[in-house]
Amino acid sequence: MIPRTLFDADLDGFRDSVRKFLEQEAAPYHEQWEKDGQVSRELWTKAGELGFLCPTMPEEYGGVGADFRYSAVIMEELARAGLSGIGWGLHSDIVAPYILHYGSEEQKQYYLPKLASGEMVSAIAMTEPGAGSDLQGVKSNAIKKGDHYVLNGSKTFITNGQLADLVVVVAKTDPKEGAKGTSLFLVEAAWEGFEKGQNLNKVGMKAQDTSELFFQDVKIPETHLLGGREGQGFFQLMQELPAERLQVGITAVAAAEAAWQWTLDYVKERKAFGKPVIAFQNTRFKMAEMKAEITAARVFVDRCLELHLDKKLDIPTAAMLKQWTTDLQCKVMDECVQLHGGYGYMWEYPIARAWADSRVQRIYAGTNEIMKEIVARSF
Repeated sequence: MIPRTLFDADLDGFRDSVRKFLEQEAAPYHEQWEKDGQVSRELWTKAGELGFLCPTMPEEYGGVGADFRYSAVIMEELARAGLSGIGWGLHSDIVAPYILHYGSEEQKQYYLPKLASGEMVSAIAMTEPGAGSDLQGVKSNAIKKGDHYVLNGSKTFITNGQLADLVVVVAKTDPKEGAKGTSLFLVEAAWEGFEKGQNLNKVGMKAQDTSELFFQDVKIPETHLLGGREGQGFFQLMQELPAERLQVGITAVAAAEAAWQWTLDYVKERKAFGKPVIAFQNTRFKMAEMKAEITAARVFVDRCLELHLDKKLDIPTAAMLKQWTTDLQCKVMDECVQLHGGYGYMWEYPIARAWADSRVQRIYAGTNEIMKEIVARSF
């Protein structure tokens, strides 16, 4: 096996603590959360107490000042345990960095400690009913009126949408412009005119609250414009999206590794025609093929993680990673379901849940077709 050289003893110890926490505080309740359509709020506050939320944020803003490897460990452990309802990655490693990188000192001092403690849950609202991966096609608008903006529009497929207290909203401050007219705003869910729609009934990720959001004449103080100037939103999005796509790749490979291991355990125990399923050449070859591809994906992810730590992960490479690892994830899940036979299609088996959860990975953070377009433009 190819050793992972990125992780030292401290990170191994951190991984153990995350794993134990999830085994005790999340795994026993996840089935109920699937029925509820969201995880408990208590889980967020417990995670905050242990430093599992926003670990990369500086200490002065409530974090522990860790590097991104600690976030990667959390993502991997969530994926390996099949705990797809827990939206910490988006909260800690997408929303919080937007505030850290582009927020005012006042915004950072006020919001980041609340995100790190779990007092506030966050989301980012990009996707609209008529604009998915095409961020320049956003119709939501925020028009300046005196010392505030008036936000109108709607968003859909918003992760953490039901629990969110704070949302980074993508809106047009100049509707006549495309990318140049886009800005980002920090919007609190308690503000008048902000309404949460239904918790969407998805094919997978049943415990993840994914919602519609509606904005009707929401007054946003001008101080809540992220970056302090209008028209910076598209640039800000483009700067942060490689990190988001890296997260998707990290999750994809960890989930594929878990599925492979579950399947290996199953085919060793399950018998057909009087012998274990692993005894059939087709099974061994399928498992060998998947092992090789997952190993290659792991090396790719770890190299991209190294590049990200060095601030050298570029947009095309992140797009390649997201597209290739999620395609592989879906392929592995499908093969593993097949090797489980009829039981692989039963919701009580982890592989069935993982198969359903995996499909959206090729869609969000930019569809894989868009990823290929990004790569092609870099030639």
